Amino acid sequence: MLWATAAVVTLGFLIALEIAARHYGLPGPITTQVQEVVFAPKSGFLLYASMGLMMVVLTWRQRFIAAGAAIGIDITFSLVRWAADVKVTEGHPFGNGALWVMLGCAVIAVTRRTGQERVLLLKGVGLGLLLVAGRKTGDTWLLITSKTRPAVLDQYVATADHALGNPSWVVGRIVTATGPVGARFLDYVYTQLAVAAVIVALYQLRNVAVERRFPGHHLVRTFLVIGLLGPGIYMIYPVVGPIFAYGADGGHWAVANLWPDTPPPIGTPHHMPFDEITPRNCMPSLHTAWATAIFIHSRKGPRILQFAGAFWLIATLGATLGFGYHYGADLVAGVVFTLTIEAALRSLERGWDRSGIQLVAYGATVFAALLVSYRYLSMEMAEHPWVFGPLLILAMTSVVYGYVRTTKLWEPKAGPARQPEPQPELV
Repeated sequence: MLWATAAVVTLGFLIALEIAARHYGLPGPITTQVQEVVFAPKSGFLLYASMGLMMVVLTWRQRFIAAGAAIGIDITFSLVRWAADVKVTEGHPFGNGALWVMLGCAVIAVTRRTGQERVLLLKGVGLGLLLVAGRKTGDTWLLITSKTRPAVLDQYVATADHALGNPSWVVGRIVTATGPVGARFLDYVYTQLAVAAVIVALYQLRNVAVERRFPGHHLVRTFLVIGLLGPGIYMIYPVVGPIFAYGADGGHWAVANLWPDTPPPIGTPHHMPFDEITPRNCMPSLHTAWATAIFIHSRKGPRILQFAGAFWLIATLGATLGFGYHYGADLVAGVVFTLTIEAALRSLERGWDRSGIQLVAYGATVFAALLVSYRYLSMEMAEHPWVFGPLLILAMTSVVYGYVRTTKLWEPKAGPARQPEPQPELV
């Protein structure tokens, strides 16, 4: 019943976003996903990663068959495009095969499986398709934010960011100094965040095919909830980012062309109008939130996975700041946002108790306080950076400490080793 309810709610949500996108004359998440059955997908890597996530419910023989079928279908699509002289100008020339395999497994689950085997296969397909749908849903949300929020709050966040030392301007100059090689490397890390999440999720779900059940909590749940709730905050707190509000990418809408060379001067902030194209997707930084979730879930993996999780978090923070997509204040809010969601999901899985309720309530309070302070105390924060800067870091650190301390108490305690009972000796 839980999975059926979730499926109905998800379908209704996608239909609502489809209608909203159509209202603005653009295709919604359902239309764009259906188009990728035939046309070149936006991200072939994401489709193959999603198929890999689905294959956790399959046996090794079935995995080889599914992967071979996906590659074969992609080769067929490439040959047809070559014969018809169709050039792939956007997206990737591969990935259709992975989508076809996921849809085919859904058909097999309904027509050829029964009982628990049908449910398990449908869960696997749903997990893979949810990751793809999350990407499409995010694209539609970004469109809606740009159309429905004509004024942005960048001046408030940029002013508050003086308390943190204007980190976007600092890191932006560093990335610029590394040249095209450093920028290309960070861009790859930034755009392939979902693939990194799938790698961690595959490790967490590696025993599903043997145990024939999913674990109670895993990274994909956190990833999807972050993507579901985050855009709602975008609507409440619309921000476009320094490269648009204070850089050349903002065109005549920008306050001035200051990023990344000259930090903005301290002055009374105001709402500022902006175009109907640029997404208002800064507060909080969801890339930071997702990278933080990857870091958290990689902690219980092997050492190489732990290093990978730490690397992806650091590189993502560098990319979000260095490309001018976010202010430092966005990153602080993103970390608190993730830890609060992660605590809520873990509490839901293990059963709510006093410690879980207190941790979630505290994280939500700190997150709300950050947003309010950025909006109404930005001038005070800029004028007294040695007071408010440490306070911001302390607030974030307190949530991190509370999460680590509380979740450590939730870990199952290892019982004392049983001592062998003395055996009577033979006389």
